[in-house]
Amino acid sequence: MATFTTSNRSVADVTADVNDVWEVLTDPDLLARLTPFLHSVTEHGEHWVWQLTKVPVLGTSFSFTFRELMAFDEPHRIDFTHDPAPGAAETAGVVGYYALTPHPRGTHLETSMTITVDLPFPGLVRPGVTAAMRGVIAIMGQRFGHNLLAHLGATNA
Repeated sequence: MATFTTSNRSVADVTADVNDVWEVLTDPDLLARLTPFLHSVTEHGEHWVWQLTKVPVLGTSFSFTFRELMAFDEPHRIDFTHDPAPGAAETAGVVGYYALTPHPRGTHLETSMTITVDLPFPGLVRPGVTAAMRGVIAIMGQRFGHNLLAHLGATNA
């Protein structure tokens, strides 16, 4: 078992009001519907539990469930930090944020996240696992962005 980590940062200007984008990003059910590989997000007070469907990595696939401590500064910023329940053994977690800023044509949306997973692979395959993780994250981000714009009836500004 080895730990693998990768990070991603994305920015986009979208032709939707900040409050409309905020509503999507703070709706756990809608996030799950708009994001590939995301089966569900369940709100438990200040924590959200994220459950991913089977994610492909090096010819096999893994499911992950992890608890995130959510901090909201409406409608400007959402921070999330991996925070497993006491005694829980989670093999994945994410640390990051969404930042929303009014833009002349809508909203400037920035997201940054660092994803860490424990997988039953030797550290020797780190380059392949990291590349696979980046690929999955890229697909998730691209499809989420497309689905977000479609849901909002917006375009890239």
